[in-house]
Amino acid sequence: MQSQEQPLALTAVTSLYSTNGKEEEVNTDAESMEEEVEFNWEEYMEETGANAAPHTTFKHVEVSLQSSFQPGMKLEVANKSSPDSYWVATIITTCGQLLLLRFSGYGDDRKADFWCDVMTAELHPVGWCTQNNKTLMPPEAIREKYSDWTEFLVQDLTGSRTAPANLLEGPLRGKNTVDLIVEGSVLELQDVSGPLQYWPVRVLQNVGGRLRLRYSGLSEDHRAQDSWLFYLDIRLRPLGWALENQLALEPPAGLRSLKSASDWQEALQEAQLDGQKSPLPLEVFKDHADPPKHSFRTGMKLEMVSLWEQLQICPVSVTKVYNDFYFQVTLDDLSPDAKPRFVVCHAHSPGILPVQWCLKHGVTLERPPGFRGHDFDWADYLKQSGTEAATDACFPDTWKNRSFAKDMWLEAVNPHRREEVCVAQITQVRGRLLWLRLEGVVKPLSECIVDVESMDIFPVGWCEANSYTLTPPFKPKQKKIAVVQPEKQLAPSPQLEPTPVISCQPVAMDPGSANGRYCCSKIFVNHRCFSGPYLNKGRIAELPQAVGPGKCTLVLKELLSMLINAAYKPGRVLKELQDLEDQSWDCQEETLKAKYKGKTYRSTIRIVRLADQIADFCRKVCVKLQCCPNLFSPLLIADKCPENCSVQTKTKYTYYYGKKRKLSKPMAGEEATEAKPTRRRKKRKAIFVQKKRRSSNVDYTAAGSPQDSEEDEELTLQSGSEGTSSEPREDHPDGPSVEVNSSRPRRAASLRRAFSTGEAAGGTEAPEGRRRSTRSLSTYNQNKYQPPEGQDMQDIDGQALLLLTLPTVQECMDLKLGPAIKLCHQIERVKVAFYRQFTN
Repeated sequence: MQSQEQPLALTAVTSLYSTNGKEEEVNTDAESMEEEVEFNWEEYMEETGANAAPHTTFKHVEVSLQSSFQPGMKLEVANKSSPDSYWVATIITTCGQLLLLRFSGYGDDRKADFWCDVMTAELHPVGWCTQNNKTLMPPEAIREKYSDWTEFLVQDLTGSRTAPANLLEGPLRGKNTVDLIVEGSVLELQDVSGPLQYWPVRVLQNVGGRLRLRYSGLSEDHRAQDSWLFYLDIRLRPLGWALENQLALEPPAGLRSLKSASDWQEALQEAQLDGQKSPLPLEVFKDHADPPKHSFRTGMKLEMVSLWEQLQICPVSVTKVYNDFYFQVTLDDLSPDAKPRFVVCHAHSPGILPVQWCLKHGVTLERPPGFRGHDFDWADYLKQSGTEAATDACFPDTWKNRSFAKDMWLEAVNPHRREEVCVAQITQVRGRLLWLRLEGVVKPLSECIVDVESMDIFPVGWCEANSYTLTPPFKPKQKKIAVVQPEKQLAPSPQLEPTPVISCQPVAMDPGSANGRYCCSKIFVNHRCFSGPYLNKGRIAELPQAVGPGKCTLVLKELLSMLINAAYKPGRVLKELQDLEDQSWDCQEETLKAKYKGKTYRSTIRIVRLADQIADFCRKVCVKLQCCPNLFSPLLIADKCPENCSVQTKTKYTYYYGKKRKLSKPMAGEEATEAKPTRRRKKRKAIFVQKKRRSSNVDYTAAGSPQDSEEDEELTLQSGSEGTSSEPREDHPDGPSVEVNSSRPRRAASLRRAFSTGEAAGGTEAPEGRRRSTRSLSTYNQNKYQPPEGQDMQDIDGQALLLLTLPTVQECMDLKLGPAIKLCHQIERVKVAFYRQFTN
């Protein structure tokens, strides 16, 4: 606890919680006011009103998701028509671990194409049958097509490529390319300051293709020297590549002093030995791009994004040409005591730009340090220095507009802490450069410039899909209601004015003062009272024992917000409170918000302003929510509730109170409300409805017709008989969730539930607009697949489902990367089950 010398406003507030009948003190000082809440991308984008950058704009991520098997590869496959015989087949296309194959000899005839699972089918590389004395025999359907099949195979296999054996058997069987790089794998890494020098590195961690690397010879004590690079980075090569290309194997210049020459040589031999024991498949490097030849010459000037100063683009000069592929650029510095700062580049290096690029794109070009003059002009600068500008031909314009736009969200590597991936937003787009603001990073380090083809940016959901920690944005300090023990309460003081916000400083108000009639004392949450069908008993138990004192509207608003968040379905409670009113009340309208399953509901609630109306307001809210009238009240219920609500159960209370809306013991001055009992209906199966993203907020004040309300009632509250729990269930969407458009994409689990309940729901009557979504997987051959562009997911039948790929799923369903990958895995399982059943 805080010392007594500190001001009262800064002291900790002691909250009293009731947990299983025990009292526990909780420190809630200013530094611990924030609750640890898991970051949710959908909710965050909904609050900010900005969209995520399209997943297709991240080329390196798309490549990393591709299969290790490529169309055109040749395999030897078991021939089902002839036992103990095999035949050569060509890979037509891939879908995860599923391969679409065509036997050699069919040409362009696709009628005999067949799917197989790499993990279960008998597949072998070309040449396996010869090595194991197995019979190669064409299928019976084409056996008479050629008279000399040996000559045909020689022609067919000439110049072709077989699938690697280690991808067809062993621990790497069926894995994607990015998953072939396992912990302990050894590669060679180019020296950042010398492009002709390499040194072995060991993979410590593989996060979706982003590798944590440690130089051979270094230990955990040198972890600060670890590097983070995407596996497609041009600096990474397979073990042995440097010697094959007559390049030097030397430790990085900045690390040589850490060990003796003999120690470095011993580390090199150990790394080479480990690499030979478990070599990386060459498939890992099939997508690596070699740098193109450049046309830069020593002395040429150009512009470059500074690697030494943030958010600066500076003039630089080519100071050295290593070979046809690499050159060195040095920052122009005219200061007398300038220290050379240089970097090795190639023709496709991100951040190098032609002269006048900044002028054309409206970006400020920094003047060289020591430059004399107010305005920097390239023509004068080149004339004074006697140099030439690098021609436009030196800069291959191979990049494409990746559909990035201002305010889009993505995930980006923190350049100052490369192990950290942060929530990032694009603040501006200029040509091929993006200006990013990293949320959760302290200023001024929170801004950086990256190239559109950078491998340090990732789509929204990438960290979640790869089980990696994403640095969330800083959360603003939230205002908290003061919760005070009775013995800690201050004496009444008429001099204190009501505060505009409820702070952590407990303030007592005098009801007899001028402002006292608008201020209330504490409102107690009596945890032991019956919580009714709408409120979760466990969440109610986590609420503080009391709220207040303070201004009536503020205290009640905070109390109602707490009750909404403690509900099974916050949106339904919000709707119930919307209808709460009394002609005798002096009310003030306040907007309350509820979040449920990724959707936000807002409604205007009338809250009393006078202290003498608090008790009546609290009681009628309790009645409205069908809970004990004393659940929250200005009176503290110490032991037993006067309403004897402890004997009630959810089922009985809902039966007597919920249906008839009639209290068995109406209090004096309170009219019992009565409503017609609702008709019992059969439970409806959950129906998956894919809707396009529209509005992010739903306002109950713009509710639909009474029919909509009735359907909401039917979908939300199930009519259960005695002995059956009528508690709202989480797996049944509430009314507004079905009727309004969702801003949160449906997850793969929703789609699976939809298909699993499709057959059961197929025989029941359903509205025309929903029948398509309840199709079962038995409708495989009814319709042909339609192109995915502009297509509604409701039009996808069984055949189309089997053809869905990761990009198509994300485009049609607006799913983020993680759920889309999980859904594709389920689609692959459906394919396997389908082909196992129908291939014969």
